[in-house]
Amino acid sequence: MKVRIGIDVGGTFTDAVAINNDTYELIGSVKIPTTHTAEEGVAAGIILALEKLMDEYDIKPEDVTFLAHGTTQATNALLEGDVVRVGILTLGSGIQGLKSKSDTNIGDIELAEGKYLCTFGEYVNSGDKENFIQNVKEALFKLKQHGAEAIVATEAFSVDNPENENAVLEICREQEIPACAGNDVSKLYGLKVRTRTAVINSSILPKMMDVANMTERSIKNAKIEAPLMVMRCDGGVMTVDEVRKRPILTVLSGPAAGVAGALMYEKLTDGIFLEVGGTSTDISCVKDGNVVIKYAEIGGHKTYLNSLDVRTVGIGGGSMIQVVDGKAVDTGPRSAHIANLDYEVYAKPEDIVNPVLKSISPVAGDPEYAYIECANGKKFALTLSGAANIVGLVPEDSYAFGNREAAEKAWAPLAGNMGLTVQEAAEKVLEFAAVKNGKVVQSFIQDYGLDLAQVTFVGGGGGAAAVVPHLAKKFKVPYKIAKNAEVISPIGVALAMVRDMVERSIQNPTEKDLLAIRREAIRKAVEAGAKIETVQVKIEVDPQQQKVRAIATGSTELRTKEMKSDPKTDEEILAIVAENLGVAKEELKIAADNGHMVAVCYEGVRKKFFIFREKIRTIRLVDREGVIRLQRRNGEVCQCKPAQWKSTVRRLLADHTVYGDGGAEIPNIYIALGSRIIDLGGMQNPKQIYSLCETELMGVQEDEDLIFVCTRTTENER
Repeated sequence: MKVRIGIDVGGTFTDAVAINNDTYELIGSVKIPTTHTAEEGVAAGIILALEKLMDEYDIKPEDVTFLAHGTTQATNALLEGDVVRVGILTLGSGIQGLKSKSDTNIGDIELAEGKYLCTFGEYVNSGDKENFIQNVKEALFKLKQHGAEAIVATEAFSVDNPENENAVLEICREQEIPACAGNDVSKLYGLKVRTRTAVINSSILPKMMDVANMTERSIKNAKIEAPLMVMRCDGGVMTVDEVRKRPILTVLSGPAAGVAGALMYEKLTDGIFLEVGGTSTDISCVKDGNVVIKYAEIGGHKTYLNSLDVRTVGIGGGSMIQVVDGKAVDTGPRSAHIANLDYEVYAKPEDIVNPVLKSISPVAGDPEYAYIECANGKKFALTLSGAANIVGLVPEDSYAFGNREAAEKAWAPLAGNMGLTVQEAAEKVLEFAAVKNGKVVQSFIQDYGLDLAQVTFVGGGGGAAAVVPHLAKKFKVPYKIAKNAEVISPIGVALAMVRDMVERSIQNPTEKDLLAIRREAIRKAVEAGAKIETVQVKIEVDPQQQKVRAIATGSTELRTKEMKSDPKTDEEILAIVAENLGVAKEELKIAADNGHMVAVCYEGVRKKFFIFREKIRTIRLVDREGVIRLQRRNGEVCQCKPAQWKSTVRRLLADHTVYGDGGAEIPNIYIALGSRIIDLGGMQNPKQIYSLCETELMGVQEDEDLIFVCTRTTENER
């Protein structure tokens, strides 16, 4: 049996899981304390967890077909200011060079209170070709004298011509100085932000190279032949070689792992993912089946680091209850382990003997938090997990399930002080927590235009059931606790796909530009460890910001089996869409079916401006597993063979292009090819669409059925 192994390094524990490569089912898991204080750092814990997992589940080195880990090393280094000084070598000539000197004067970046990333700069005239190499060497010598332990080579417009930056990197390699170039971390214009991103990358290069080398060496010593992969902050994985060049991509990779696991198991269309630990909840957003990505800010500064949009709230399963005069006033952010107290809900009822309510400030300056002291001398914190168990929101098969009787006995003194029943006191505390998490959820809904009627909450992490059910009840939305929620992060690491992204600043991109960026994204995904046969590319065009983005994903081997359930019948698919839209199944019709995906349409009427009514046509594209993959309104659905794609696209463009004062507005076109959706939304002219279609549909079997969904760009309601 071939095995996939995923390891997730958390702040407290390092978790490792083994997954069956054919069925994607969990074989087993282990947990060890994270080795922050070891000489080798967290790398020591990664190896210990791997050895323990392989020993306990009798996994042989030759059985391991995929091995990846997520690490907090880069994140912790930045949070703790454990970085090296960075020398910035600015290249340029003439007036542009003088401006570049100003734009690349980054100064010191405050990473945390009293912790700084220090930078120093030198300028080299790249126009002096005859003395360029010697001048670079002299500048590097000066930067090292200032204490620089890593270098950034940066030049305006290097994304178009990286020759000079790359020449500096070659000299740095000869001198064995860790270095990176601005064009390596981003292909976007914006010298200042690109340089800042490269500086942050270089500041953690030495540490991350040591960790990568140590971990890779240990893997080879264990005779595991599968290449070591590392989790990225956008939910994909990359090779260790890529980590050595761009360690910044591992920053914030912890939350990304949980979402990757949840998407593999739950296959959300639109939803909010909440990964709940003992102390905090990481909240992220899924829209149209994709995790929402944004540019990360580090030390309050914008970077070109594409990272999961994750927002952390100080609410977790172990959150204690703030009290004033013996009455509950808030929940969190301190948790039971900070106060060195056990959870009341995991005690035995006989341990709770004549409890007396007391309060404690876990850390100097903290408000008072409730705990009980029993006649037998035992002490227990009152926690959010206790409240959720009391109210009956935690299923018996949940990791957070505890002893309800013990919790009720422990909460009795607090409830008495508040003049409430134990159940009412627990409800009040859960509401305090829901208000905090709810503000973040509401911000996601507003920021990304989610329709609450079509949103599902998914919980991951050991404390999921302590937070998610009550929050979902507050928002009146359905929820799920993810399969194997307590180890969802290492599962996400084990099942992650190789991913890379290329962004370029292009005004009015031509079809040649789009194909070029597509090829570059494929190349980078292959360099990051993906088999070229598995790579798929999604292209996004943002005309307002004049950016083009190509996202390539693939796997490290040709997968013979996907994680699939029994295929849904037409009746089951209609029932799923009927529930999604809140209409009767009989009002729906199947408009197209390619054997893997089904297009379901609903035609109805809605009120507009109180007295007027308008017809609406709602489209849902659903795969045979019953997952809604695309949700659009007021468009057209049609089906054809590959030989007819050009005439189909020509007709759709003719029928749905809108002409106005600003010119032609091209419709959004989506093509369902097998179980894959080719997204042509956001294209600016027909040539781009024809060019990408030609590339994406090349080699498709002539008997395949293609489903086309076409909507006008102004119809963004779903």
